[in-house]
Amino acid sequence: MDRMVKPTNTAAIAQATGRAWDKWFSQLEDTGARTMNHTEIAQKALNLMPDATDNKEWWAQGVAVAFEQQAGLRQPGQSSDGDFKFSVSKTFAGDKDTALQAWLDEIGDRREFNGVEIEGSASTSSTNKWRYWRIKLVDGTRVSVTIGDKPQGKSSLAVEHSKLDSAEAIEYWRPLWKELLARL
Repeated sequence: MDRMVKPTNTAAIAQATGRAWDKWFSQLEDTGARTMNHTEIAQKALNLMPDATDNKEWWAQGVAVAFEQQAGLRQPGQSSDGDFKFSVSKTFAGDKDTALQAWLDEIGDRREFNGVEIEGSASTSSTNKWRYWRIKLVDGTRVSVTIGDKPQGKSSLAVEHSKLDSAEAIEYWRPLWKELLARL
């Protein structure tokens, strides 16, 4: 089976930083990164980042995650805290307020997702740039939908499901969120 949870793309890291992935890995190995936490590895990667790299902090995070995965410190989809999370997204033909309303209309007054009940009530909030919808599920996981405007009257909806206990849980939940987004 082709797993949906994939390791970090080391080819993209090499292209963006101008440094081959095997060089990144050996440099971090040489600094003792296997004994460091995620923040320390990301800081090491940032310190080693070539000057010409755009968005150095973002790529340093990617280098740290890829190192942790290759070194066996983290599985694909696993956060630095040990739990698992994933996100799916969709571009919507309408602004962020229209997209939020479409999402609310789609989920209606559901009290469960995939047979897991919602703990409490869903919440919505907004800023000038973003719209949010959030729930906690009784299994301890959390779901957050973030909606923002894109050019040409479109918006982006991203569903993040976090606090999962395994990569298999990602495979269980991802189809549901993709299906709900596809209906919009």
